[in-house]
Amino acid sequence: MSTVNTVTEQLTRAGQAIEHDSFSIIDAEVGSHTYRAEQWPIVRRMIHANADFEFNGLTDFHPGAVEAGIQAMLRGNTPVVADVEMICSGLSQPRLAHFGMRTHQFISDDDVIEAARAQDTTRAVQAIRKAHQLGLLNGAIVGIGNAPTALIELVRLIREERVRPSLVVGMPVGFVAAAESKDLMATVFDVPWIIIRGRKGGSTLVVAALHALLALAEERQKASTHAPPLA
Repeated sequence: MSTVNTVTEQLTRAGQAIEHDSFSIIDAEVGSHTYRAEQWPIVRRMIHANADFEFNGLTDFHPGAVEAGIQAMLRGNTPVVADVEMICSGLSQPRLAHFGMRTHQFISDDDVIEAARAQDTTRAVQAIRKAHQLGLLNGAIVGIGNAPTALIELVRLIREERVRPSLVVGMPVGFVAAAESKDLMATVFDVPWIIIRGRKGGSTLVVAALHALLALAEERQKASTHAPPLA
């Protein structure tokens, strides 16, 4: 039986060929890099999503990030909590469904907007708080691609309220507190993370990183399924 990914690949042979050729071009143009073997597919897919080779170097990983993400996916039914709807829309629903995963975002909920106005905070802060109140953050994969304030609030919840996501993909883009929020996330040791240093980032990159992790999880799943029995 083939061990080629069937869920996390492009659906047509032509699409697969274009994607694989793109990855080959990226590998050739990058040449040597400092990422570990399990980290590079994530960085490569992020470069592929934006045609920006600066992510070779700007992308940073907690030592346990990739394995934590794979294990969270293989567990099944792991929630994905996002700061904005764009991440939820960008993620492949069939790929998520293969692992029983669902997305959640609350940025436009009426109670979130009301709380943000009442407390003079951002909607992103209140959306992360709502996810916590609903019990969604512990064990979740959290993707933040737009709002630095969401990432800062998540770090506060990790430190002050012992929230423990399985993985944080923290890649907010922007000019106000974006770089600082990611540097702050990088000081957290108890929760694995993947970040982009500096101002660059965005929801597209969070989606790319999660799609790369989904592909790695499927590879692991297939390898386990087809492993020969122990003698």
